[in-house]
Amino acid sequence: MPLPFILGAAAAAAAVGGIGSGIHGAVKMKEANDTMKSADKRHKKNIKRFEVASSDTNKVMDKLGELELEILHSFDDFSNVIEKIQNRPQFKEYSKDGVKLPKYDKKSLKEVSVGAGVLLGGLGGAAAGTAGGFAAAGATTSAVMALGTASTGTAIASLSGAAATNATLAALGGGAITAGGGGIALGTTILGATTLGVGLLVGGVIFNVTGSNLSAKADKAWDQMKRAEKTINKACDYLNELKSVAGRYTFSLNKARDKYNEIFGYVTYAVNNLHKTDWDDFSYDEKIATQNAVLLVGLLYKMCQVKLVIKAESDKEMNTINYVGIDEAIRDSDSVLESI
Repeated sequence: MPLPFILGAAAAAAAVGGIGSGIHGAVKMKEANDTMKSADKRHKKNIKRFEVASSDTNKVMDKLGELELEILHSFDDFSNVIEKIQNRPQFKEYSKDGVKLPKYDKKSLKEVSVGAGVLLGGLGGAAAGTAGGFAAAGATTSAVMALGTASTGTAIASLSGAAATNATLAALGGGAITAGGGGIALGTTILGATTLGVGLLVGGVIFNVTGSNLSAKADKAWDQMKRAEKTINKACDYLNELKSVAGRYTFSLNKARDKYNEIFGYVTYAVNNLHKTDWDDFSYDEKIATQNAVLLVGLLYKMCQVKLVIKAESDKEMNTINYVGIDEAIRDSDSVLESI
């Protein structure tokens, strides 16, 4: 048989085999694509849920963080007024009914006031969640950290705006929480195949191999999506609970601050308007108000120390809510407010 006919027959046989393999591979390819599209759609939906939960929680946490920083920043005015009062008694540490509050310390109050001012100054252009990050780590700790140095050795307080807040977050060990962004590869491989007989055989094999690969990748992508979904569900539950706890803590902190503002306003009036700068000139009510103002500053200082979030030891684990510290601070606040 002439050589061209032999080659032609071989090509035809290859074409038949290639077409059969190609059809099977195309079916597998479609199944893989359907699985990947479904995984992609579901993953994006999960990511959206996470983003909504994250955004809602950030708003509540930011509100709490700003409140705490504003409270700490106001302590400078408090210490300035108290320091004007001559012959005042030593305002000692408060310890009653299991509640312990720090004694009046001008230096500490000045430090947190300045640090809080640095952080407040950078919140204007900061990303959502920045102020909440300070509440999570404890605003008092954050304010003191703002008076330290960045990893570059630069004094954080010398930085401007968001640079100071970011440097403080970094010093606290904070970081951005991201979802998606390449966590799961859900792309589609598109193949081009030749139409020659032998080429079609090769193409059929490639369809089989690539179809199998895509199927394996699709299954892997689905498994990855399911694992990610489990983590996202856990994260959303955590965020929603943190939002609730932060709202409850904000309410308690506002109650204490409102009482402090009321009482300290009375003391400020006596010192700055009535020009009473000697403790012996204070009336009984003015003395009680001053002592209660000192007490409330200790309470607010301690409440702003509470870390709402306990950082996980491993990056593979999720943070936890500091229920013990939060509940104790709220109980202490209720106890102190009832005693005034």
